[in-house]
Amino acid sequence: MGNEYVQNVSATGDGQSTGAFDPTPRTTVRRLAVRGKYDRETVYKILDEALICHVGFVDEGHPFVIPTIHARLGDTLYFHGSNASRLLKRLCDGTQVCITATLLDGLVLARSGFHHSMNYRSVVVLGQGSEVVDRDAKLAALEAVSEHVIPKRWDYVRPVNENELNATRVAAVAISEASAKIRTGPPKDDDEDYVLPVWAGVIPMALAPGTPIPDPRLIDGIAIPGHVLNFKTTSPQISQKGAD
Repeated sequence: MGNEYVQNVSATGDGQSTGAFDPTPRTTVRRLAVRGKYDRETVYKILDEALICHVGFVDEGHPFVIPTIHARLGDTLYFHGSNASRLLKRLCDGTQVCITATLLDGLVLARSGFHHSMNYRSVVVLGQGSEVVDRDAKLAALEAVSEHVIPKRWDYVRPVNENELNATRVAAVAISEASAKIRTGPPKDDDEDYVLPVWAGVIPMALAPGTPIPDPRLIDGIAIPGHVLNFKTTSPQISQKGAD
């Protein structure tokens, strides 16, 4: 698995490739194939908007799927965790992994239970981890993870010290085999059901921050910084009209 799975690739100034992923036997969307997307812009937008992902792997013959924080720099996903983390151990030793991210955009309510659905955007990335050991690269990855969750926080807080850095492992996974799957729009009912006296439609869903809650041990005189007051998720207004 590697560059043989990428077509029409060239690098941008920020190290991000352009062009689409070549669907592989493992990433080709088969069920409702029209929902499959293979362009980098779509895949990367979903990865960048998702605050968490799930990483699947096999350890000592047993399957595990672990929710975790991620960040993308160019064509690479980064993960961090403690030295004792099972996930980081497997990522750093080159275990094959499956990374998924999903954004829920709406509950699709049909005229029959069978046709209820959800509007969503999802990504699957298949790859192999490697450990980031260079100190500067490790710090850059940790900064990317922090900025992915809440922009401008990294420069506001106390810098990472050497003990914390030594207690943390960082792993990278090249994004070379990936696909997205997206559903939008209203329900698709059986033709004969459209005359039923049943309400059908979409309940839009979005992740939204609440009012910040100060730490009880906050010292006097600390105002809520702008990057906290102005924090917002990047969920766009997803069309609930034309169905896919």
